Amino acid sequence: MRALLRSPPSLALRLTLSIGAGIIALLLCFGWLVGRSINAHFVAQDIHELNAAKTSIQAKLQQLDNKTAGNALKAHFNATLSGHHNAEFLIADGNGRLLYSTLGTSLEAALAQLRHVEVINEKTVSSWQHQGKTFRSALVRLAVGTSQGDEPFSVVLATNIDFHLHFLDSFHRYLWWLTAVACLIAIAATWLAVHQGHAPIRRISQQISQVNSEQLHLRLDETGVPAELAPMATAFNEMIDRLEDGFRRLSNFSGDIAHELRTPITNLTTQTQVALSRARTAQEYREILYSNLEEYERMTKMIGDMLFLAKADNGLIVPEHSAVPLMAELRELADFFEAWCEERKVAIVVSGDEKVTATADRAMLRRALSNLLSNAIRYTPEGGTVKASVHEDNDAVKIRITNPGPTIPAEHIAHLFERFYRPDVSRHRNGEGAGLGLAIVKSIVQAHGGQVGAKSGEGETAFEICLRTI
Repeated sequence: MRALLRSPPSLALRLTLSIGAGIIALLLCFGWLVGRSINAHFVAQDIHELNAAKTSIQAKLQQLDNKTAGNALKAHFNATLSGHHNAEFLIADGNGRLLYSTLGTSLEAALAQLRHVEVINEKTVSSWQHQGKTFRSALVRLAVGTSQGDEPFSVVLATNIDFHLHFLDSFHRYLWWLTAVACLIAIAATWLAVHQGHAPIRRISQQISQVNSEQLHLRLDETGVPAELAPMATAFNEMIDRLEDGFRRLSNFSGDIAHELRTPITNLTTQTQVALSRARTAQEYREILYSNLEEYERMTKMIGDMLFLAKADNGLIVPEHSAVPLMAELRELADFFEAWCEERKVAIVVSGDEKVTATADRAMLRRALSNLLSNAIRYTPEGGTVKASVHEDNDAVKIRITNPGPTIPAEHIAHLFERFYRPDVSRHRNGEGAGLGLAIVKSIVQAHGGQVGAKSGEGETAFEICLRTI
């Protein structure tokens, strides 16, 4: 449980450890390569020394024969290795009898252990120890004299490599100390660099911590942000823009709800107080109740619309798809609004292909079209005509409802489908509705996977619904 609650290591620690591990590995590899190259140099130096001694011994043996006496042989080879101070050798005849050795009998062990080789190189030399000393040596056969019958001698060539080994041991010790110190310095420098590199992140975090519901106007300064953090700063500012807009809309929405509910409640309270101010006839009470009923119905409709929008916001609106003949629906709605149109002296014209159908929820689609038509009739001047048309466009069905009237400014078009929004303040709260109709239209269309938009210009406003064909 504690392991689950333990916080993960910081980015600074992760970067410091990873970079430090890389530097340590690099230094170790470098030290290994240097040590290998030094050892290879020593091996090559020893092989060169052994080959030089071999050449010198070979030249001396060419001047002798197998019958040369031991003392004469010893005297002959005393000066053989002049100039080869680190080389030692042993000479034995074909029967293995020791004839001469610079180290007495110390090289006899090598004579018994080593195999004869043709050439001396890094693959044929061997290392062995004797009396606390380490040698690199090789066993070769060298011809004696100039006659064909002389049997070759076995010659053990050796060179002491203790100095080389001591040097390599010292080098490895110094390398470990140097690596340890270099790693500590590298890790400290890496941590300092990472700490300084994270300074913009700390600065951004400090700026972000100042943002709250009362200071949503604050934004990150994108000019002084490193290139790696610029997308994050931009995304954060865009998120704050959306949050600020959402808070503003929520605040306006709460105020609009309070205002919309206050109006009918005030009317009900006033009418009730007037009714109770004196005794009235049954007819007068009946008229008051009818008036109160209208206010109740208005509140009921507004509350129902708000509940519908709340469900739509949470994805709880699931349409029941069926084939809906659009022309038939528009004609039925035109007949439904006929009396209202006659009262306002407005005409409705429906046009389009009779065969065009949409796969949608019939009741929900009718509600959306009803809201658009009622909105168009409400803002159409006397003598005007509301046009409703249907047509197919590639894989989509488009329903367009147009009405004449004042042009809606472009800055209001993007907000028409917001709740309680009205571009004309003079028409605000005049009993024409709560301002939720277009918001409901947008929710219904989006629930069907479609789009809805509005255009206004040259004394005409058009709303268009686009539904995908299935």
